[in-house]
Amino acid sequence: MSKKIMVQGTMSNAGKSLITAGLLRVFAKDGHKAAPFKSQNMALNSFVTKEGLEIGRAQAMQAEAAMTEVLSAMNPILLKPNSDTGSQVIVNGEVLSDMSAKEYFKYKKKLVPDILKAFHSLEEKYDTIVIEGAGSPAEINLKQEDIVNMGMAEMVDALVLLAADIDRGGVFAQIYGTVMLLEPQERQRIRGIIINKFRGDVALLQPGIDQIEALCGIPVVGVLPYLKVDIDEEDSLSERIGARHGEGGLKITVVRLPHISNYTDFAPLEEEDGVSLCYTTKKEDLQKAHMIILPGSKNTLGDLKWLKESGLDIVIKRCVRDGAMVVGICGGYQMLGETITEGNITTSGLGLLPVDTVFAEQKVRTRAEGKVLAGESLYGDLSGLLLDGYEIHMGQSVLHDGAPAFCQLTDQNGNRKEDGCVQGRVLGTYLHGLFDADVFRRAFLSGACSIAGIEYAAGETIDRNAYRQQQYDILEQAIREHLDMDAIYKMLR
Repeated sequence: MSKKIMVQGTMSNAGKSLITAGLLRVFAKDGHKAAPFKSQNMALNSFVTKEGLEIGRAQAMQAEAAMTEVLSAMNPILLKPNSDTGSQVIVNGEVLSDMSAKEYFKYKKKLVPDILKAFHSLEEKYDTIVIEGAGSPAEINLKQEDIVNMGMAEMVDALVLLAADIDRGGVFAQIYGTVMLLEPQERQRIRGIIINKFRGDVALLQPGIDQIEALCGIPVVGVLPYLKVDIDEEDSLSERIGARHGEGGLKITVVRLPHISNYTDFAPLEEEDGVSLCYTTKKEDLQKAHMIILPGSKNTLGDLKWLKESGLDIVIKRCVRDGAMVVGICGGYQMLGETITEGNITTSGLGLLPVDTVFAEQKVRTRAEGKVLAGESLYGDLSGLLLDGYEIHMGQSVLHDGAPAFCQLTDQNGNRKEDGCVQGRVLGTYLHGLFDADVFRRAFLSGACSIAGIEYAAGETIDRNAYRQQQYDILEQAIREHLDMDAIYKMLR
């Protein structure tokens, strides 16, 4: 039987995902075969496993931290919001259906067998499992049907670490309020409290720690500092998307769509010297950009409508006429085309690429690798450069006769196809992870700088895999230094 421990939080963005990843890294480095698990995840950043199945990207990140293969069982239920009141429900990596929040609330208990089957399949492969909760376990309007916090802990008899975010203020009220709103048997599961995102002298915090331990009867097993590690996060409250990355050089603007998805595609660009990147909805930011990126979307038609209603579609077209470069990925690629058809309704796109898209019920989910075809017409000669990533989309796009495809892709089953389109300075593709390939990214940016008439200030080439492993190691050292790992190991025993 696997050892298991669960990380819950006093609120969303308390740091559950990173703490889970850090614990997994410690366990893996200490010789344990460790795996993450999250029964239900609500996220627009997703990942395609080698099985060709879709899970939340946070669990893929945690598996990488644990130095193990990403499996769909690590996140059996993924909710991808496609409106203010509904989500696409993905079970065991495949689309079940679209449901409103009310419909899903009534339905979700039927998914308990899927949750337990996935969890037990991990127990057969791993000796240690770190389970991540979602939001807060003290949402009293939702507790009765809970399958992701204390309900999950009860299903598999897991002890709990409770993480609280001191950076937002009111940390002791968070802790006390959460604990007191739980049932007595639920409180007994919490064996340790973690105060997260602390800035300052821990000695000044000690009187509060002493009082909260006395009030709750639960020890504080660590105070984690505010960590600056570059690791994929959950998307709902990520700080990355609200920040401006870099100064000067090539100005890249990512349009912050209402239903933006997989914005982790652009993390490699954020780290490049000579690149300034921001996520925005402001017209003036688009007008100043050398390059505009339309990212993926979980509601392509809804976000296309928003672009038109906000007038950003006109701004983007004007920027192209004035010499700006435009890149569209997945839903962004679809929006750049001539038309998008869903059922009997056809909607005009931005008309910047000679492409028509038809939505299909079958979802494409696959890992893919390939090479650039249409290199010389875009940003210098990129022909033959290798790409590696994945596809997640519902639509199929068809190029007009004579339009050049961007690349040739080979999926995980060996099937080959042409993907994307290039017309002048406008590029579209379905390939997520486009900029992960180091050689392609550097050549692409060099060509873009040449078009923009600026010097490409390339720094040292970043090995993306080595960089990620370095970030996990930083996280691991923080966990070892600031948490009582002896107490946590005792909980596991």
